[in-house]
Amino acid sequence: MTYKKIITIIISLAVSFAAFAQQELTQQADSAYMRDDFKGALSAYTDLQQKYGTSSWLYYNIGNCQYRLGHPGLAIVNYERALRMDPFNDDARTNLEFVNTKITDDPGDRGMFISKTLSAIATSMPANLWASIALASFIIFLGAVAIYIFSSNVRLRKIGFFGGLILVIGCIAANVMASISTKYSTATNEAVVTVPSTLLSTSPRVPKDRTEEAMLLHEGTKIEILDSITTRIDSAAVVWYDVRVDNDHRAWIRGSDVTII
Repeated sequence: MTYKKIITIIISLAVSFAAFAQQELTQQADSAYMRDDFKGALSAYTDLQQKYGTSSWLYYNIGNCQYRLGHPGLAIVNYERALRMDPFNDDARTNLEFVNTKITDDPGDRGMFISKTLSAIATSMPANLWASIALASFIIFLGAVAIYIFSSNVRLRKIGFFGGLILVIGCIAANVMASISTKYSTATNEAVVTVPSTLLSTSPRVPKDRTEEAMLLHEGTKIEILDSITTRIDSAAVVWYDVRVDNDHRAWIRGSDVTII
């Protein structure tokens, strides 16, 4: 047996063992969840994530465990992460909508209508699918151009011209959607309140009196991070985020009170 064959066999055995170990841990996590051992299931799903990498399915299951353990904020964080990895994860979307009906706060609109609409369309599909649509549109566009240039039939030339025009617009639009989707899936400017309640301040410090109190937010509220600053309290570093709750409310929140999506 040659050296290369021995190496190949060793690699194959290692891959098989890793797959078996991953399957075993997955079964343990699923079984623990079915027994209502949500703490044990959460530990197993987290272990899977650390050892074998994350996925939309893992975020979804971790979100389920967090909700069952009475942590709606962390459940929302994980459902949001699941949808960023796979916008077609309907189970995560359904559970996210359900948990959002249970939170205390109901912030107003954030952002402009047009930008929100474009973002909703772009994030309805993964970026690679938008990119595939853009590539397909471009290839068909080249075919339409060929028809327009080389065809002697007037009707076909018109089809090639107007069809090509529509396709090039579609290609550009799909590329824009892919860019927005990519930016959304990798963004770190959104967070969720993950403590029972937190008092926001008009400045990056604990409010000294009522004049510095901005608003009270409760667990599960989603916010947009605009800026951050690190201060020191008794020689300990404390991170503060400048956040937008909605179009009418902006304030500072302690970083330890939120989890970034």
